Amino acid sequence: QVQLVESGGGLVQAGGSLRLSCAASGSIFSINVMGWYRQAPGKQRELVAAITSGGSTNYADSVKGRFTISRDNVKSTMYLQMNSLKPEDTAVYYCNAVLTIQVTAVSRRTSEYWGQGTQVTVSL
Repeated sequence: QVQLVESGGGLVQAGGSLRLSCAASGSIFSINVMGWYRQAPGKQRELVAAITSGGSTNYADSVKGRFTISRDNVKSTMYLQMNSLKPEDTAVYYCNAVLTIQVTAVSRRTSEYWGQGTQVTVSL
């Protein structure tokens, strides 16, 4: 069974930092694009940052210069370093990944997976 497990959320004061991690596990053949999304109360889920298997990155304008996305392909883990946090960064943060999994010895399937979410709360 394929899983994405996030960790690292919590409560922090404005101006502080947090580092989120997302570990992928299971019968994974390859990890393609990975990304972090967030959803604040009453708002739609939005893309925060994404990273390709080659390391190319993309950020939402609201987090550019403050957040850094990275990945360790050996550990099948993605990170989000969040600095200079603001109250408006408060949300549930979700890990997302496009994974190719080994279904049988001779077949694979590419699908999109989501983590369970981790709460990030930034106080004044």
